[in-house]
Amino acid sequence: MQKMLRVPLLLALLSCLFLTPVLSYADDSTGQPDTAEQPVKVNVSTALPALQKRLDQLKQQVSSAKTDKKYTGLTDAAQKLAEDADKLNAALTPQLAQVQAQLDVLGPAPAPGTLTETPQVISQRNKLNASKTLMTTQLEQTKAIAVGAQNLSSQIAGLRRDALKTQIALNTGSILGSNFWAPLITPNDDDAARFDDFGSQVKDAWTQAWSDDWRVGTGIYLFLALVIGVFGRHVLDKPMNWILPRWLPQGRFRRSFLACFTTLSTTLTLGISVQLLGYIFTRLPDTSPWVTEFAEQLVELTYFSAVIAGLGIALLSNNHPSWRLPGIADPLAKTLASFPVLLAGFIFLFGIIEQLNNLVGASVSATLFGNGLAALLVALNCLIAPVRVNRMRRKMKAEGEQTEARSTLAGLIHLVISLTAFVILMALLIGYIPLARFVTFELLWIGLVVSCLYLLIHFVVDLCESVFSPTTHSGKILKGTLSVNDRHLSLAATLFSAIGKTALLLMAAVALLNGTFGTTTPLELLAKIVDIWGGKGLESMNIIPAHAVNAVLCLVVGWYILRSARRWLDNDFLPKTMMDRGMRASLVTLFTNVGYVLIILLTLSSLGIEWNKLAWIVSALSVGIGFGLQEIVKNFISGLILLTERPVKVGDLISISGVEGDIRRINVRATEIQLSDKSTVIVPNSQLISQNVRNATMGNAQGVATIALTFPLDIDPEQVKTLLLEAYNLHESILENPPASVSFKELGPTGIVLSVTGYVNSPRMVSGTRSDLLYEILKMLRAAGISLSQTQTMILEKPAERVVPVEEQR
Repeated sequence: MQKMLRVPLLLALLSCLFLTPVLSYADDSTGQPDTAEQPVKVNVSTALPALQKRLDQLKQQVSSAKTDKKYTGLTDAAQKLAEDADKLNAALTPQLAQVQAQLDVLGPAPAPGTLTETPQVISQRNKLNASKTLMTTQLEQTKAIAVGAQNLSSQIAGLRRDALKTQIALNTGSILGSNFWAPLITPNDDDAARFDDFGSQVKDAWTQAWSDDWRVGTGIYLFLALVIGVFGRHVLDKPMNWILPRWLPQGRFRRSFLACFTTLSTTLTLGISVQLLGYIFTRLPDTSPWVTEFAEQLVELTYFSAVIAGLGIALLSNNHPSWRLPGIADPLAKTLASFPVLLAGFIFLFGIIEQLNNLVGASVSATLFGNGLAALLVALNCLIAPVRVNRMRRKMKAEGEQTEARSTLAGLIHLVISLTAFVILMALLIGYIPLARFVTFELLWIGLVVSCLYLLIHFVVDLCESVFSPTTHSGKILKGTLSVNDRHLSLAATLFSAIGKTALLLMAAVALLNGTFGTTTPLELLAKIVDIWGGKGLESMNIIPAHAVNAVLCLVVGWYILRSARRWLDNDFLPKTMMDRGMRASLVTLFTNVGYVLIILLTLSSLGIEWNKLAWIVSALSVGIGFGLQEIVKNFISGLILLTERPVKVGDLISISGVEGDIRRINVRATEIQLSDKSTVIVPNSQLISQNVRNATMGNAQGVATIALTFPLDIDPEQVKTLLLEAYNLHESILENPPASVSFKELGPTGIVLSVTGYVNSPRMVSGTRSDLLYEILKMLRAAGISLSQTQTMILEKPAERVVPVEEQR
């Protein structure tokens, strides 16, 4: 028995002797024995919290960083933190291995009921297990810090890429420098690894799609995608050429419908084709998230690029030159034929590159390379196209061919595109790639919105004219069903076309102010319009540069819409109603004044001015109104009363303060009265409200032509009365009801005064009618031998002085 006990006791002593360094290691917080062959000691209990604190500080700094310089410094700090965490991990790993080796020497704990170990061995085993648990926890924390630092570095790179879209004043280096072309010549290892990883995922997805289980469906989708993308538009174009002249009425609606159909068919065929290609991969059960997200983004990009190509093909209309919407000569249209397709191709190609960079988290240099190259090709395309057009136009003039009548608006668009392309090239050359990208995307977005607006306005106007035309089938149905005449149909066409154009202008304004190229869909624009209609967000705006630009755009667009609406009301809509001229002028003036107020309010809202902060302005204005502006305000209020109550209106003949004339315009402050000599008198509106005004034409008043004549005492009054009534009744302007009449006004020593009175349709006819009657009456009096009474003149003569002879004087 004693011999059996000696064996485990001997093993325990040997273990204690062998594990003496382990005990010293376990008691030492550094975790490593002091030998030349062991790793360098590290104070883990101090280093690990320091690393965690650095990670937390970096996260806090990243959340508040705004500039690219700050992002660059944080990226370096995150990478340095990851390196330090890896070093600590490398120092802890052999220590953990050494503890594990020491545990292996001790072996597993004996099972219950077998030989028991000595207290020293049990204590040593517990200490080693505690050290192993502590080191394992520290290693896990170190690895978590390293992974967190790497993820933070990737997040910073993404934030830098996003910041490049807004920091347009950041100089990133010229495209002529080697740094710009470095991603293509010497690609970054991390970028290459990310793109290789993405490529392997696409390859795996294709392998799965072409497997035996999925091959038939993949082949069908691939075949449909190729057929629709290559032949779809041409297949749809042929039946449409047959349908248009047979189903649609003659007129401009055919060409606008064909242009819209060409744009829509191009967009749908290319979009559906790419959507089928993407569905080949997205329908698979094991497709990676990267491939799925890339397929969805690719479909969106295809639709945007296809819209640009479709608009270019539709507006140029080289297949149907006679149905071309803009007035472009055929040689010029053929010269521009390739540019919309090239532009759409450039956008599609480099849109894919930008999406890949964002998807895989490529470096900033790779992102800048893609953005700069895309801006360069778009700028060259936009700069070469006007140059070729000008060259072709000069060639046509030299050969004596007729070019199109170039409008001021077309020349302005031509100039803006050329200058914008030049700005993009200069920004790329001097190193402002974010600025070039921003200007490029703004140019594309504005061009896309304006082109769609131009096409849809033509479509809406032509559609309304076609639907409400008396010669079309729809117009005849409306005319017979509603029992309306041609004037009503013309009025409806004008009204509905104006409503359509207003809606399109509103959508275009919202798209320009709130949309961006490649990210805004029609549904988002419609939702934004609904929000603006409900006033959402206007009360919380702040004044920032972007809002200032929006305010200027709102002012310009609002002024243009108001001017167009006023011209439409004054020239197109109101003349077709039964209103008189004065009523129409009052409505137009009132509409214009209300429109100006609304434009000012919308401009202030776009600028970010909150109404509750304008109380001090109102208070200041109230003091000014009480002193210096009271006359202006009084005239303004009087003008509103004149426009609403309408005691006088445009076209009335009035007399005030000895001034008599026709009202030509009622403004906000004063009223313009035109006299008979065509001069104009400006009368403040308050005088028309506070003074006595004679309105000769109010209530369709009739004019009175009265002539008073003096005859000798020896005339026959009845004969003269009959003659005067005959003269009045024979004149075409004198009304039969009430009839003309002759009054015996006076009997005196100078003669008999007879007054004849007749009525005309308007007071403006009195002067001319009275003149004609005087001519006729004098002629008839002479024929009848009746003379007018002559004025008696009394002559006083002084009697001549008597000459006294000389003799009498003596």
